[in-house]
Amino acid sequence: MQITRSKPRLLTLILLTSLAVMSLNMFLPSLSRIASEFEADYSVASLSIGGYLAISALLQLVMGPLSDMVGRRPVILTGLAIFTLASIGCALAGTIWVFLGFRLLQGAVVSGMVLSRAVIRDVAVPSEAARLLAVVGSAMALAPLLAPVLGGVLDQFLGWRSDFWVFALCGAALFILCWIDLGETNLTRQNSFRAQFRTYPELLRSGSFWAYCACLIFSIGGFYAYLAGAPQVGEQAFNLSPSALGLLMGATAAGFMVGNVISTRIGARVGMMALIIAGRWVSLGGIVAAMALLAIGVFHPAVLFAGAVMLGLGNGLTLPGANAGVMSVQPRLAGSASGLSGALTVGIGAVLTPLVSAMVTGPMGVYVLLGAMALASLAGVVAAYVIQALDRRLQPA
Repeated sequence: MQITRSKPRLLTLILLTSLAVMSLNMFLPSLSRIASEFEADYSVASLSIGGYLAISALLQLVMGPLSDMVGRRPVILTGLAIFTLASIGCALAGTIWVFLGFRLLQGAVVSGMVLSRAVIRDVAVPSEAARLLAVVGSAMALAPLLAPVLGGVLDQFLGWRSDFWVFALCGAALFILCWIDLGETNLTRQNSFRAQFRTYPELLRSGSFWAYCACLIFSIGGFYAYLAGAPQVGEQAFNLSPSALGLLMGATAAGFMVGNVISTRIGARVGMMALIIAGRWVSLGGIVAAMALLAIGVFHPAVLFAGAVMLGLGNGLTLPGANAGVMSVQPRLAGSASGLSGALTVGIGAVLTPLVSAMVTGPMGVYVLLGAMALASLAGVVAAYVIQALDRRLQPA
């Protein structure tokens, strides 16, 4: 039977990506209160970040090839159904371990973020895909900007469990929207799941794939370090309330939204590679400047906020091109490339978050946090120049 491609509305893809991002950071202003209510250490409660990222990484390894085999639509719908039920479980949890178990199941929502990129790649050529990814990024950046603020306000007035009831409602509503609007876009189905896993060595042998992956890993790695450390630093070093913490947690998204708008407006004119490199330098320069201000005695939460904004701005410039590039190395394996690169990126985040959360305690916590963000950004600069060198080598003389 012939498969007909049905192009979804851009808004549907924006909402799919936004919900995945919201589920990562909306409840973070409540992390200390969750630990306190369950009488657990902060490091145990922070597994709701690191464990969630680890499960997301494993799921992305499966979801990419699975979507290349059975299609994008069924994988996305299944992920949303699991997320909705898991959110209800988190809201009703009576112990930290039950909470963490359902929290890990929430990771199924990552199907929306990973496969929305593959859907775009299915229906657009690489240059247009980069533009559409920038549009999705700039619009969905409102979600991580507003989500921690919303989470902090909900906690303050209704308690932290209200965050997860909101997740459940959003998951159910998006499931209905995708059932109606999200048709199948993958017209070149692969033969078997095992055959799809055999495509990974083909990707892993590509230097360009690894260079793009490294750029994604270190760009987003700085963001994960910030997510892990900012709640504790904000509370201990600056004595911030949950609602103020929510504003601080949304700082990267404010910069990210601006960066995506810039990418959308000038990307076609200046080129994808120029924006990738510029973004890495913007992130590194902003974080180093924040560290310098702290070192000379300007000890204020606005300094950390400014460093996070610059990190987000750089990521907004870099990520649309890097995401489009990693899926264009082998266009017929776009789903596998999206899943594998996403898994590697999130896997590094899963390792980074418990490390950073353990290291940011004490009076030097804010310096440790910014230092981790700066190291990730520096590695991203190196990766961007490697991409440029490989691209030049592959171009005909």
